[in-house]
Amino acid sequence: MSETTTKRYHPVHVVIHWLMALLVFLMLGVGKGVMPGVSPEDPQKVGILQSHAYIGGAIAVLLVARLVLRYTTRRPAPADAGSAFLNFLGKAVHLLLYLMLIGMAVSGFGMFQQANLSAVFSGAQPYPSNFFDFLPRIGHGLTSWLLLALIALHVGAALFHQFIRKDNLLARMWFGK
Repeated sequence: MSETTTKRYHPVHVVIHWLMALLVFLMLGVGKGVMPGVSPEDPQKVGILQSHAYIGGAIAVLLVARLVLRYTTRRPAPADAGSAFLNFLGKAVHLLLYLMLIGMAVSGFGMFQQANLSAVFSGAQPYPSNFFDFLPRIGHGLTSWLLLALIALHVGAALFHQFIRKDNLLARMWFGK
């Protein structure tokens, strides 16, 4: 569906956006901060990884739903940052956010398969000693850093719109009329 004059995103889109934001922050925090500090021998490591894998799967499902909604519901016109370059950058960052999330899902699923994590989670196989033995781990790590940078740009742009341009951009991704 094409863009229209609606001022806000559909409420389901809003819920998915903020739920994904919360889950992605959680996942990046666990992946960057918690998991590296827990020894592979620690019995909690399997549970942490299992939660990480299942929440990652949930994010992938939400991403598919979000992309479907993006093209099937009315949405506001693109935000105007006051500059053609910034407007282009905004569209590029949104596209790259989607691509990085897809990359995280694909590389995470690749690691899940190559490390046979279903067997690890059931206790039939030991925890892998080094995830860097699996090629998707390199992509997963690199993509996570790129995703963090894009999130910083996205949040920075939203704050720029809200507090510098004072155009109330955040209201578009919230509930109301």
